[in-house]
Amino acid sequence: MCGRYAASRRPEDLAGIFEIEKWEPNESLEPDYNVAPTKEVYAVLDRPLKDVEDPKPVRQLRKLKWGLVPSWSKTPEGGARMINARAETVHEKPSYRRAFSTRRCILPADGYYEWVTGSQERDLEVEGRKKRPRKQPYFVTPADGSVFAMAGLYEFWRDRTLPDDHPQAWWVTCSVITTEAETTPLAVAPAEGPHALADIHPRMPLMLTPDRWDDWLDPARTDPDGLTSLLAPPPAGLMRAFPVSTAVSNVRNNGPELLKELEAPEEGTLF
Repeated sequence: MCGRYAASRRPEDLAGIFEIEKWEPNESLEPDYNVAPTKEVYAVLDRPLKDVEDPKPVRQLRKLKWGLVPSWSKTPEGGARMINARAETVHEKPSYRRAFSTRRCILPADGYYEWVTGSQERDLEVEGRKKRPRKQPYFVTPADGSVFAMAGLYEFWRDRTLPDDHPQAWWVTCSVITTEAETTPLAVAPAEGPHALADIHPRMPLMLTPDRWDDWLDPARTDPDGLTSLLAPPPAGLMRAFPVSTAVSNVRNNGPELLKELEAPEEGTLF
């Protein structure tokens, strides 16, 4: 699962990392250390420019709302629940399969937060049943400090209650694809606590390594059989995880201090 992440890189930095050809300075977002569902986020996508004759896709940095609203939805109310799409079923679920075919994106992040769950709670999560409570939060990030490129989907939704020229007539929303969490050892593990991502939570965002970026973003790739190969998990041993303050559990808290590594889980929390 991915329910919260951090994204502090500036658009000019992302432009260099992802070889962005087009982005609007007036769409810049402030660094966000506690990205939650329904917030606006950066997305990298390949798409032809509007009002341009050349149909060639252009690498763009766009501002999207996190929480996918299918184009056929009557209202946008379900978007807050559709923040994640499972890699195992994304090609067949009605809400995601059209976007998976032609509207794939990358959601750049510093890393993501996950709250450790007990073994019984993890079993319920695997079965798709609700659990909770949440416990000690951990921050998961590439061990080499590189960008955490999450595989995502985006979709357009038209608000029919508004006229065509209204600035909010079209919604552009997105979802993070998740996969089974790695059971192999972390590249850097905390002194106390989990030694693998699966020890924290049974799911993790699907991270795309740079060698997969172009293929993932290419809207010309629409063959389901070819696309499913892009859903393979990244090589093991690329990530580190460390405990952070439970302050991140409150979405109103937002600042670089949320990423400060704790020497041990906070008192009163359990692994």
